[in-house]
Amino acid sequence: MLNDSTIQDYLKKYFGFNTFKGNQEPIIRNVLSGHDTFVLMPTGGGKSLCYQLPAVMKKGTAIVISPLIALMKNQVDAMRNFSTDDDVAHFLNSSLTKTEIARVKKDVLSGKAKLLYVAPESLTKEENIEFLKNIDISFYAIDEAHCISEWGHDFRPEYRRIRPIIDMIGRSPIIALTATATPKVQHDILKNLNILDAEVFKSSFNRPNLYYEVKSKQDVTKEIIKYIKNNAGKSGIIYCLSRKKVEEIAEVLKVNGIKSLPYHAGMDSATRTLNQDKFLMEEADIIVATIAFGMGIDKPDVRFVIHYDIPKSLEGYYQETGRAGRDGGEGNCIAYYSYNDILKLEKFMQGKPIAEQEIGKQLLLETVSYAESSVCRRKLLLHYFGEEYLNENCEACDNCLHPKSQFEGNEAVVSVLETILAVKEKFKADHIANILSGKVTSAIKSYKHNKIEFFGIGEDKDEKFWNMVIRQALIAKFLTKDIENYGLLKLTAKGMEFLEKPTSFMLAEDHDYADTTDEENAFGARTAVVDEELFSILRDLRKKLSKQKEVPPFVIFQDPSLEDMAIQYPITIDELQNISGVGAGKAQRYGEEFVEIIKKYVEEKEIIRPLDMVVKSVVNKSGMKVYIIQSIDMKRPLEDIAEAKGLEMSELISDIEAIVNSGTRINLDYYINTTIDEERQHDIYSYFREEAESDSLDAAIKELGNEFEEEEIRLMRIKFLSEMGN
Repeated sequence: MLNDSTIQDYLKKYFGFNTFKGNQEPIIRNVLSGHDTFVLMPTGGGKSLCYQLPAVMKKGTAIVISPLIALMKNQVDAMRNFSTDDDVAHFLNSSLTKTEIARVKKDVLSGKAKLLYVAPESLTKEENIEFLKNIDISFYAIDEAHCISEWGHDFRPEYRRIRPIIDMIGRSPIIALTATATPKVQHDILKNLNILDAEVFKSSFNRPNLYYEVKSKQDVTKEIIKYIKNNAGKSGIIYCLSRKKVEEIAEVLKVNGIKSLPYHAGMDSATRTLNQDKFLMEEADIIVATIAFGMGIDKPDVRFVIHYDIPKSLEGYYQETGRAGRDGGEGNCIAYYSYNDILKLEKFMQGKPIAEQEIGKQLLLETVSYAESSVCRRKLLLHYFGEEYLNENCEACDNCLHPKSQFEGNEAVVSVLETILAVKEKFKADHIANILSGKVTSAIKSYKHNKIEFFGIGEDKDEKFWNMVIRQALIAKFLTKDIENYGLLKLTAKGMEFLEKPTSFMLAEDHDYADTTDEENAFGARTAVVDEELFSILRDLRKKLSKQKEVPPFVIFQDPSLEDMAIQYPITIDELQNISGVGAGKAQRYGEEFVEIIKKYVEEKEIIRPLDMVVKSVVNKSGMKVYIIQSIDMKRPLEDIAEAKGLEMSELISDIEAIVNSGTRINLDYYINTTIDEERQHDIYSYFREEAESDSLDAAIKELGNEFEEEEIRLMRIKFLSEMGN
């Protein structure tokens, strides 16, 4: 048995530390004694030492399975720095040449290598399995073990094959490690690796130095610029969901004098690495990135993490916010939330297998719960990871610093618990909320739950209210979510006790973000107060011009453009060109009378105009616009254009709509004629020319939707607006 001084000697000799951190010592002892081990330790807790130290102490070679090729190289370099011998650690992955692979295998077979890092893809190769059968394996370390679970934020199918391959090579003790895992994901890892009796070590997920805030998604770019300028010189990360948005935000920040760089998977790896290094070396203060950024980045002084878009899962959110304040200093985590973003994310899931959609939807619901809830955000996050936070007020989140007033909710909780029991604990939160609010859905009908006594007993409140009650009952541990069939609500012993003897239970209403507007709709319209009187005058002028020119009014300017004019008060043609959905072409063709009427109105009413705002915008996002126009001129299929720019088809169509709406003529006939039947083209075009009262897509879908796809309608609307208006 190893004594304390032996472990301490190795710790000092190889890693230069005098003491262990958190759970490191008991974890290492468990691995050294040959037992299976499961480690749940948030980033920065020192996970890698938990397998590196036992590897150098034990006889044989430890196989470390990791999905991140860049991280493998970093860890191997770090181990070689600790040791006098370069052969102490090696990696085996697709980045190596045949000669390099042969050298690695030779060193491992000689017994010099104490750690061999292997990508899961390499582990599955026949020749590697045969090679590993010939070496003395001290233990297997499975890093980023959450990749095993479809419920994890980074599922990798090849991770599901690790256990069968271990059995083929030869069983040795297993240590599985992850930085983020909900109880459901933990269970999946242990079950899939068949180590249900492993010793489990959990560290707290609480990061006391982080401040959490969720804000309504309005004037986001302006707010972000203001925030960064108020925190000059501090390092920050801004996360966006799409590559396009990353480029856009990075460009806007640069124009406004902020040292920022983009980072996303669409960039070549040399530029990506250069940008990451510049951020680490403080040549740039801000990195604007997709969620691909930051894997393995260890910059201790990131002072804020801003989510421009809400992430797809709370695990992703926790991991990304976890990059702030790693040195224990200030770390502000601000997320902008609009329910529209959730709808977009749901839309992106369409076309995926049903099981995947169901999981994605459940994970999104957890994100919605976090964003909309008025409960302490720290309490919510820790509850999600199966940890209880006992303080009533964390004093470091927006909900604790600005609490909503509470009301007695014990009757509502009792109604929820009774309804769950009435349907035999076999349904999820949404279904229970629909029963209580009396909402008849297809699921309610098919289970005949509109006939049970609890149907509609809370109809004076909507399903949103009942979902809030369920969430707060979950946090209070009256309810739990089934692990095997995730999402099914079950009563706990504590819940049964409350049902028998209800006590006071205070509730707080959720935040209502329902009527906030996404900062940039198809036209990039700003959220501000519209001058209704001016808006009405501009509509009358548009009507007059439409009669003169014999075109529908919306062909001249669309409503969002008129609204923006009634917010910004443009009084020159140049200013009019910057109005959402206008552009140079339309400003020249129709603008003169509009700016004259606005100028007269501003003078009469003595209006102070907001056009002198400090935030500079990027001139018409010209790079993407020029690329699209040139590609269409070259008659490239839209699918190819979308793929080249990493866009969804619907995003590309939105960009083309914006180009046409601002007055540029686009000819899509080459594409439309090959994808839409001539008769169908005629029917949609006729609708816009003769029946449509506006260019509204919703109205068009309502009128044409049963017979035509949304994409067909949008393409024909582009053709119509381009031919009639531009």
